[in-house]
Amino acid sequence: MAKIELKNLSKTFGSTDVIRGVDLTINAGELMVFVGPSGCGKSTLLRLICGLEDITSGELLFDGVSMNDKVPSERGIAMVFQSYALYPHMSVYKNMAFGLKLANVSPQEMKNRVLEAAKMLQIDHLLERLPKQLSGGQRQRVAIGRAIVRDPRVFLFDEPLSNLDASLRVDTRLEIAKLHHKMKDTTMIYVTHDQVEAMTLADRICVLRDGNIEQVGTPEELYSHPKSLFVAGFIGSPKMNFLTGNIAEQHYCHTLGIRPEHLVVDQQNGIWSGEVVHTENLGSDFFVFIDLGTSEPLVVRLDGQERIQLGSRLRVRPLEKHLHRFDNHGLPIPSKSYQEAI
Repeated sequence: MAKIELKNLSKTFGSTDVIRGVDLTINAGELMVFVGPSGCGKSTLLRLICGLEDITSGELLFDGVSMNDKVPSERGIAMVFQSYALYPHMSVYKNMAFGLKLANVSPQEMKNRVLEAAKMLQIDHLLERLPKQLSGGQRQRVAIGRAIVRDPRVFLFDEPLSNLDASLRVDTRLEIAKLHHKMKDTTMIYVTHDQVEAMTLADRICVLRDGNIEQVGTPEELYSHPKSLFVAGFIGSPKMNFLTGNIAEQHYCHTLGIRPEHLVVDQQNGIWSGEVVHTENLGSDFFVFIDLGTSEPLVVRLDGQERIQLGSRLRVRPLEKHLHRFDNHGLPIPSKSYQEAI
C-alpha cells in the first residue's frame, strides 16, 4: 500500500488552469473517491497521479518519495478504465496475464496470480472465453482482474461503471466494494461523477469543483455537514432543497437548506404550504413536489406506501435540527452565530 500526498499540485493546459494548487493526503489502504461535475478536474487529477499527465507545479509523493519524474511503470500503480481496453483476440486468461508476460513473470507464478484474481472476482469459469462472449459487467471484471494480478501499491479507477446499465452498475459496484475489503493492503482512488457510487464505496470523498477541492470527508460528514452550498447540493439524491427570500430571512440566513427526508407532512402545524405539482413513486419512496412560490418546488420524501394526489394542498414542517443555513457566499452559518442572530 502507499500513502499518497498531493502538495500544492497544479496542472495547466495552455492558459487554462485545470488543477489549482490541490493539497490532499490519501491514507495507505484507503479508498478515496474523487467526485464532481463534468469538467471539475477529477480525471485530470487521476492522470497526474498515475503519470499520464505531467505536473505543472507542486509535488506528488508516494510514501514520502517524489513521483514527479517517475514514469507510470515505476509508480507501482494499476489503472482500470471505463472502456475495459481488452484485447479482442485474446482469451480472458491471456488478457489478464498479458502484463505479467511483459514483466517476464514465470508461467507458474502467472497462472497462480490469474487464477487467484479470477476466483476473487468470480470469473474463473470464463478464462477461456473471448471478450465478445462476455457481458459488460464480466468484461469490467476482467479489466479489474488484469489490474489485480500486477499486485499494485495503488489502484486507480476512472469511471469504471459508466458504460454499464443500471443493474450491472449495482452488481459491479458490489464487486469493487468486496475487492476493497479483501485487498486492505492496496490504496484505491476512484473517479466518478455519480455521487451514489461515491457514497456507497468511499472511505472518504474528495469533492472537486473547477480544479479546487470543495470538501474532503467521510460520506456521512459530507451528507450531514456540508461545508459549502455546492457540496450540500451535489451530495444527496434527490438533492437538498434550497429556499431563499422571505423563508430564508425568517431563519436569519441567505439560503436555507433541508433534505427531502427531513420534511414532515403536518396539515395542522406545518409552517410551509403549497400545491402538489408532481409526484414520483419509486416503490420504497414516494416523492412529492410542492410549489411554495419559490424558484423550484420543494421535494418531500415520504414512505412508499403514501399516496398524495396532484393538485392537493399540503402543509409541511422541517425538522429543526436538520436545517442548514448558508450565508450569501454559500458558506454554512455556525449554530452559535444563528443563535446570536435570534
